[in-house]
Amino acid sequence: MATLLSTIRTDARIVLQETTASFWTDAELLTYLIEGCRDLWRAVVDLHQEHFMTVDATNVSMAASTATLTGVPTDLFRVLSIEPRDLSVATGTGRYILFQPTDYNAPQFVAARASDEIAPTDGGVVFYAISGAGSPVAAPTVYVAPQLSSALNLRLVYIPTLAALTAASNNPIPGESDLALKAWCIAYAKGKERDDGSPDPNWLSIYATEKQSLLIVSTPRQEQEPRVVRGVFDAYYEDF
Repeated sequence: MATLLSTIRTDARIVLQETTASFWTDAELLTYLIEGCRDLWRAVVDLHQEHFMTVDATNVSMAASTATLTGVPTDLFRVLSIEPRDLSVATGTGRYILFQPTDYNAPQFVAARASDEIAPTDGGVVFYAISGAGSPVAAPTVYVAPQLSSALNLRLVYIPTLAALTAASNNPIPGESDLALKAWCIAYAKGKERDDGSPDPNWLSIYATEKQSLLIVSTPRQEQEPRVVRGVFDAYYEDF
């Protein structure tokens, strides 16, 4: 069962020997916990095990004669894949369009920007490149080329940034991370007692150990052995 951040804060107060807020306010300790969540989130995302993968099959589309995608989520941090929303044989008129990530200034992207529009029913490769600061500053801009002659609804698979957290939020970090967050909170709280204001090194060490254990246990997420080993260039020769 997920643990509320307020519960982890209460556990941290027990260690700090201050069960009733006095030297450390609840808001102060919550700030430390949220900062700890963000630090762990960055580390878990870097495992590329898709713990936070989100599928948006509602909002994103590529309008006709347009060089950017519309409806890009504001919480988008990293794109995993883009594909036509309807891939069925009966109604998926654009299912033969393949979206491929490419640098904006790559020769093939430059050539695609200079090419004629293509019809979704004809199929083809559409290159895409992400620009802008992205979440939490703003939704990034996703440039695409060549343009399409008619609109195409899309399915965007992506990693979002963390949503806003409060004391009533569940701990959003997987892998039994409660102790790591508690250690982070205590370490930074005890910095208030130190002359230099730096986090307590002993509790930071506990946090580092818990964080490392968390990352080790979080990968791999699937251990089944594939019956067929895919070649490096197989994707270039598959039929769609």
